Formats: sequence, C-alpha cells, structure tokens
Amino acid sequence: MLRSKKSIHDNSEINIGIIGPEELVAQTKETLKSFPNFKPHFSVIKPGSIIAEAAKDLMYDVDVLMFTEYHLYNLAKQFLDFPIPVHHVPLMGTGLYRSLFLIKNRHGLKNLSIDTIEKKYVEKILAELGEENSELSVFQKQSNPPLISDIVGFHIDNHERHGAIALTGIQEVSKRLVELNIPYEWVTPTQQDMIVSLERALLATETRRNKESQIVFGLINVDDFKKITEKYHSEHDVQLLKLNIQQMLLDYIKQLDGHLINLGGEEYSFITTRGIFERETRGYKFIPLLQETNHAMGITLSIGVGFGSTAAEAGSHARLALRQAKDSGGDVCYIVRENRSVLGPVDITTNTQYERYDLAITDAELLDRAEKAGMSASYMTKLMARVERYGIVDYTAQELASTLNITVRSAHRILLKWMDAELVDIVGEEKLTHKGRPRRIYRLSFTMDEKVQ
Repeated sequence: MLRSKKSIHDNSEINIGIIGPEELVAQTKETLKSFPNFKPHFSVIKPGSIIAEAAKDLMYDVDVLMFTEYHLYNLAKQFLDFPIPVHHVPLMGTGLYRSLFLIKNRHGLKNLSIDTIEKKYVEKILAELGEENSELSVFQKQSNPPLISDIVGFHIDNHERHGAIALTGIQEVSKRLVELNIPYEWVTPTQQDMIVSLERALLATETRRNKESQIVFGLINVDDFKKITEKYHSEHDVQLLKLNIQQMLLDYIKQLDGHLINLGGEEYSFITTRGIFERETRGYKFIPLLQETNHAMGITLSIGVGFGSTAAEAGSHARLALRQAKDSGGDVCYIVRENRSVLGPVDITTNTQYERYDLAITDAELLDRAEKAGMSASYMTKLMARVERYGIVDYTAQELASTLNITVRSAHRILLKWMDAELVDIVGEEKLTHKGRPRRIYRLSFTMDEKVQ
C-alpha cells in the first residue's frame, strides 16, 4: 500500500530532496544558497547504504528529488516508481572538462577507462584538448544495476593491460581504486553544473508550475527623493527628472510583461506574474534596475515585492517588503512571501547571502520589552535571522557593530537600552592582548527566548 504524500506546510517554498555522498551533499548545500525558493532535505549516502530506502524516506515529503551521482539515480530507478520529478547531476559539463584536464597534466590522455560517463562527451572534450588519438575503454554493464565490484575489476584490468587511467563518476569506485593504488580521477560537478541541474529541477516541480500565473505585486520607492529634488533649481527640471525615472521603470517593467502605476511623488507600483518574475530575476538573484538607476541617474531605489494567494494579500506583503528595504538603508529589494516570511536582499552587485526570517514574533511580552527599548519587531526579526545564520549569540559591542553595520558608539548605546529592557545579559569579558580595558561580552538572550516560544 502506497503512503500518502505528507502535506507541506510552507507552500511558499519548493521542497527538494538531495541524495548523494557527503562531499557532494556539502557542495550542493553551498550552491543552494543561491536558490532561496528551495527548501532542501538531505540524505547522505555511505558505502552499504540502501539507496531505495533513502529515496523512499524523502520522496513523499518533497516536490522534486535530485541525485548527485548518476549511479545512485540509476539504482533507485530500478526499484522505485517515483510520484514526483527525479533528476541527477549529469557529468558532461565543466566538471568533466576539469577532470580530463587534470588527467592530461598528471598522466597524459593516451589510455582511459570510463564508467557511468557518456563516451561522446569525453570524445568531444578530448578533441577540444587536441587529444584525438586517445584510446577509450568503456565499461559494459553485465547486470542492471551494475555491481561496484564489476566496475572496479574493469578499471584494474585496463590499467594492468594498457596502463589506462580510470575516469569514474562513482565515489565508492574511487575509494576502492585508492586502496589498490590505481591512478584515477573522480568526476564531480562544478558549481556551474550544480546550478544548471538545480534550475532544471526547479522548472520541473508541480509547485513551481502551479505558481506560474500567481500575481506578484511590487512597490518601488525613490530613496531620499526630497533631498534629490532640492538640488534642482526649477520645477521644470524636477518634472524632467520624474519623467526620466518613470521611463527607466517602464523599460524594466516591460521586461517583466508587467503593468506600472505612478502612485504620485517618489512611489510606483507594478503587477506581474510569478513565473515571469522568477525567470527575469533568475530565481530572485538578479534585479539590474537597482544598479542601472544608480549609474544612469545617481539615484537609488527601494523595492518591495509581495507574493500572495490574492491580489490584496500580495499588495499588503509588498508594503511590508518595502518597509524591510527601507529599514536596511535602501538600494535593495526584499520579498515577502505568502507565509509572511522575508527573503532578501535580492542583490546583483555582491555575493551577499540571503536572509530568511519570519515577520511574526509570537511572544507578546518580548515584543513589549523590545518596543520599550526602541527596537521594532521587524528589526528584531532581522537581527534574530542574522544571529541564527552565524550561530552566534554572544557579541562584544565591536562585533555587534560589525554585524549590524553601525558604529561602535551606536552599538554601545543600543546595548545599554537592551540591557535596561532585559533583552541582553553580560556573560563575561574579553581580555585584550594590548593595553586597554577588557571588552564586555553580551548575550542576546531575547533570541533564545523567542526560540523557546
């Protein structure tokens, strides 16, 4: 009897299952930092693991599965019928090119023995490397799925007879070849290969397809507009500036197949669909409008984008997102999704890691204490997200200033207020190697209070 698929509570994210050896799972975790709409679930495969069981444990809880090795994918397909899309990371791109280049430098490419990698891709890269006279021996599977012992025996035989270098796509094979002192190269995907595979998996999910036509509502605000207009000596020049800004916004919203509305003054709204917005922003990673307006006109924008099941909900979330962008100092875009979780900043110019946090804090007493200390709920949730990301709750004033991008003096002033409101505690002192007073170490106890809730 088939298990029923569990309900996925956070319908604003796409659940993806990642199955593979520890090294490749760790690599995938890093790449997934650029895919904020994925909520990953991992299964690490070790020698002796039952692949079908690992896949079965995940497949009813996720929208899509991805195997980091073709061999594992093939094993699972032999025993399971998957109710969801299933993918593997193909070894035919930059990862394969890198492995062949390394073999060329270390051993030469005269003889190669190959398993689980398409011969035609190897031949194509060899031609590009000017190695068209290489001899290739390709593993012919004797059973389905092939046994690891048969693959290892194939590589041993080719090395002993022809001095062939093993090119394998299976980590377990590479480990056995190490023990036998057989020269080899384990072909692993590069980050670019991972990105391509994850994008393919994203497009395949039913959740993603269902959201293609969902309404996306956006708000655009010109930062410090009043201060900008003060530089102009006539109303005519101010009106020309407004026209230039609107033209630039119209050009960008046209790329989104959206509709732009001037709300008066320095604020605009736009409407598009989620499918187009995700494609044009490359999965919430690319909003060139921020950089273009700064370069062309010397102005910065704050953008808030809202998702929702209704137009009213999306509009309300866009306003919340714009507030987050303004609180961050402007020149950024934030997104508030259906469940009121915040995503951002969407940033083209840096490799800033995404912040994820929930706008809803459940502890009313904690909120009351925070407000008395002059800390807004949105600021508190953002700080909690950063603390959770770095896994650190103990800070000196200097470290907190660096984390929050404020001056040390401001950090001291904030900490004193938080201490009065019993939001932080002094837990120790940091002894300095040079002369000077020891630095106090503060614990952000309010983050721990909220986690208990």
